[in-house]
Amino acid sequence: MFMISFPGIPVQDQTRIPPEIAAAIKAGNAAELSKYMNSTVELLLLDKEDFYKKNVAEAILTDFFNTYQTKDFVISHQGGRNDAQYAIGNLKTVKGNFRVYFLLKKVDQQLLIHQIRINSENGK
Repeated sequence: MFMISFPGIPVQDQTRIPPEIAAAIKAGNAAELSKYMNSTVELLLLDKEDFYKKNVAEAILTDFFNTYQTKDFVISHQGGRNDAQYAIGNLKTVKGNFRVYFLLKKVDQQLLIHQIRINSENGK
């Protein structure tokens, strides 16, 4: 396996999602999560699927987290290349379990969320 290292950034951190993102999802905190969003975010959430301004995406996620209060969130897989990173995780809520996928891209040297997909584990 061939790995490229960037000075100043440990190899293990180069393909890691900022832990604050996982913590915000686990806490059901859309306001905190929005700090890591791009100005426009593609949101695929149950019956909603569109590109939204950051503040609208935050409001939609706030409604989701109010309806589906979180119990736990664990990232099961993450990776990336070049200026993009992704993660897949399992979200447990009081009303069921969901698979969460998010894609981050580098904007002005900062990784920002460009896409969030939340699907019910039973496919709905």
